[in-house]
Amino acid sequence: MQYRTLGKDLTVSAVGLGCMGMSHAYGAPADKKEMRELIAEAVDTGYTFFDTAEVYGTPGNPHDNEELVGEALKPYRNKVVIATKFGIYFDMESEQVNKPLLPDSRPEVIRASAENSLKRLGTDHIDLYYQHRVDPFVPIEEVAGVMQELIQEGKITHWGLSEADEETIHRAHAVCPITAIQNRYSMMARWHEKLFPVLEELHIGYVAFSPLANGFLSAKYGKESKFEPDTDYRSVMPQFAPDAIEQNQKLLDLIRTVAEGKHVTPGQVALAWILCKKPYLVPIPGTRKSERLRENAGAADIKLTEKEIEILDKQLDTMEMSDVFGGTNCKSR
Repeated sequence: MQYRTLGKDLTVSAVGLGCMGMSHAYGAPADKKEMRELIAEAVDTGYTFFDTAEVYGTPGNPHDNEELVGEALKPYRNKVVIATKFGIYFDMESEQVNKPLLPDSRPEVIRASAENSLKRLGTDHIDLYYQHRVDPFVPIEEVAGVMQELIQEGKITHWGLSEADEETIHRAHAVCPITAIQNRYSMMARWHEKLFPVLEELHIGYVAFSPLANGFLSAKYGKESKFEPDTDYRSVMPQFAPDAIEQNQKLLDLIRTVAEGKHVTPGQVALAWILCKKPYLVPIPGTRKSERLRENAGAADIKLTEKEIEILDKQLDTMEMSDVFGGTNCKSR
């Protein structure tokens, strides 16, 4: 595994492991023993960067994923970077499978979240603590001030923002330097590329979630693919709709062609495209399978030249493709 630096000094594996899908959004939670073993295998493979959040869970156990990650990584705590998040909860009154988010970053809520996450993760500090979504009712300077206090207290060592715009990043960074942002990014979701200049100016890393467009870019799904309607967000994601499968064939053919030429998988091409775009980009694909874990790690060894990236980008710019899932809706609390 290769390694990268987020911000000034947070060294992480070039490919991280997004742990959400083990407990949340991709069907019923996976077997705990199997997932602990998978996380241990990830460490053995070279992964050092593990991503979770306080809200990744089920109605029966809303904090399932933090508990799982904390228990699985306990033997390796001094070797790994754990990222978690605060600042949202789900609107449980909604009947949607993908329930709307309610942001809440009041200082007292942040502090309670931090203490509870520390307990669930079984650690004395959080390596990277993200505001999960910007709260329109709490000035970002106030949030950054709480982060500065938590850093001074040793409860967190770095912090970041998820789904924040350029102005918010500048304002937050001026109070307490940001180590990384975490936003959606893939060949199908490129709208945050406009943030690259400010990230380079401020030396902030970019952690890319959903780098395979929720698995779609692995080229392993077709019209016959079925998803559990009550627990799997993919059941309502536009890229998995039957007509979208046809609409995206040119995209999948492009990825397959590159993959065949380099003797790798389509998923590895999609991840390598991200890794070779910028040195501060770190994708965090999720999986429940050992073979996919190792496949994703292998993407860090694939080299795409600047010319190859340029050609791919030009094709992506003009290629017809379906809508892609752009994130859960936020509501005012």
